[in-house]
Amino acid sequence: MADIVTVARDGGVARVTLNNPEKRNAFDPVMIQTIRGIFDAFSKDEALRAVVLAGAGPAFCGGADISYMQASLDMTADQNLEDSMKLAGMLHAVNACPVPVIARVHGAALGGGAGVLAACDRVIAADDTSFGFTEVKLGLVPAVISPFVIAKIGETHARALFTTGERFDAQRAMRIGLIHDVVPGANLDAAIQACVGEVLSGGPAATRLAKEIALNVPRLAPEQIGPWTARRLANQRTSAEGQEGLRAFLEKRNPSWKA
Repeated sequence: MADIVTVARDGGVARVTLNNPEKRNAFDPVMIQTIRGIFDAFSKDEALRAVVLAGAGPAFCGGADISYMQASLDMTADQNLEDSMKLAGMLHAVNACPVPVIARVHGAALGGGAGVLAACDRVIAADDTSFGFTEVKLGLVPAVISPFVIAKIGETHARALFTTGERFDAQRAMRIGLIHDVVPGANLDAAIQACVGEVLSGGPAATRLAKEIALNVPRLAPEQIGPWTARRLANQRTSAEGQEGLRAFLEKRNPSWKA
């Protein structure tokens, strides 16, 4: 049996592919645990520069696997809680990945499949992709994904889309901030490669620090923001990478990481 999630490495770029196309890459316990393990390992990988998250077959991710949902009918409340915490752990691992996570989205991203996009840093979608937080259609709720989704699309859009479970197109997904770019399907891979190239053009440590800033500043108390951000800028300015980047700019040459 093929791996349910595959990882391909090209230098500092890792490509993670959900690989259960017969089930539209729907989440089940094995896939959730596997993704969590992959991204936990990424947190310790100093050579990593970027991650591309994609889905094999006709869809990025169709939500939760039907047999997985069926099994939950026989689980106790405590067992369901434990199971839900595993999904929360997976989303946190993706969100906390120290390098940019770029999602390549096509076909459909529904339920948890739409939720995981909110844990990514850049989301590029084919223009015919369908999205939806469809849990209420099954009498369920988009609870575990909600912290990540609301942080991305805001309360007003979450209230509109969580409560109807309606599907929406890529243009609306971009308008509300769930995704960042919409391109024709034929151009999707080129758009992903261009985005990866932009990431690789930045200083490796600076890119990691930039993500850390974006994740943490909104959660700091007002009195913490000035000292916290100033310290990080000062440290990066005096780092070898910061010195090299500025000297390269002044000398009109490529910095060492682009040589």
